[in-house]
Amino acid sequence: MQEGTDDIKEIIRDDVLGSIKELLNLGFHIGEGEKSINLTIGLLLLLTFTIIATKFILRWLRNIFTRRMKQEDKQKFTSVFRFLNYVIYLIAVLVTLSAAGVDITLIITASAALFVGLGLALQELFKDVLGGIFIIVDKSLQVGDVVEVDGKVGKVFEIKLRTTRALTRDDKVLILPNHKFISDIVYNYTQNHRTTREKVSVGVAYGSDVDLVTKILEDVANNQQQVLKNPKPFVLFEDFGDSALIFSIFFFTDDTFRDPRIKSEMRYKINAQFKENNVSIPFPQRDIHIIQPKQ
Repeated sequence: MQEGTDDIKEIIRDDVLGSIKELLNLGFHIGEGEKSINLTIGLLLLLTFTIIATKFILRWLRNIFTRRMKQEDKQKFTSVFRFLNYVIYLIAVLVTLSAAGVDITLIITASAALFVGLGLALQELFKDVLGGIFIIVDKSLQVGDVVEVDGKVGKVFEIKLRTTRALTRDDKVLILPNHKFISDIVYNYTQNHRTTREKVSVGVAYGSDVDLVTKILEDVANNQQQVLKNPKPFVLFEDFGDSALIFSIFFFTDDTFRDPRIKSEMRYKINAQFKENNVSIPFPQRDIHIIQPKQ
């Protein structure tokens, strides 16, 4: 009696396993001959499991690597890691297909032309992504840096994998493709430190008291709020111009982004001080000689 029951259970189990196997083997063929791909329900379930497992593993690795990072570094690492995710997912899928007995050379061969076409069409995108990775890895650009690209000055407020965004001095958003930072000349005013040296130049009439001019320029710089007291501002007598003596007041500031407003305020004050002290700012003069033709 017991043996009969065991036989029935074994027959039922074999039937269930056979049904499950038949269900998993349901599908269709892609291609013909030995190079064909048998796309079954079992293979699709295996690929789904692989993708889900890869997702959890990548999330676990990201949490391990970023656990002790600062928030800014964590965001940069996440941007690079997100780009690598696509490559890892592709490798995981190909390995799973190969392990399941699928000849992946057919997939690679069939998609080779597609990859070449995409590579040519998206080469600018790839350059931007590589530029973003270089920026993030070597830290050549930081949030808060003041940069000049193609004659435009902006303060960086966001660095993404493909683009960098900066706020210009007239409150407009400047979107810069990241490849510009590796292929073009870019001035980073604040990479080494936040302090930069600036200057305001002015010409005074020949015969002016140069010591008085020097004192006025120094006083204006020392009384300007955004000008640093250390290093001290200094004046250079730069040149003998065509119509004027050229002086420049050099000063240091840690507010480079507002540099045009600082210089404008200083020019207002210099002009007012020159008027009070009778120092004239000349305009270009030319002597014109009119030669009368001989009769």
